[in-house]
Amino acid sequence: MDLSQIDFVDSSGLGALVQLTKQAQSAGGTSQIVTNARVTQTVKVVRLEQFLSLRPSVDIALENAKQS
Repeated sequence: MDLSQIDFVDSSGLGALVQLTKQAQSAGGTSQIVTNARVTQTVKVVRLEQFLSLRPSVDIALENAKQS
């Protein structure tokens, strides 16, 4: 999921990301979320950066997906 162009995410947005990640995991998959510095900062405040598998770019997310 590419959120690199998003300037703001609130608790509703974070909740949606958590739900999407849980759905992917329950289906046997994974999710990777591409973010920018502002979104990453918000996610880190609530300590979800590891759970949400944040990536700094689409290229890095794709490379990580190939390795999995």
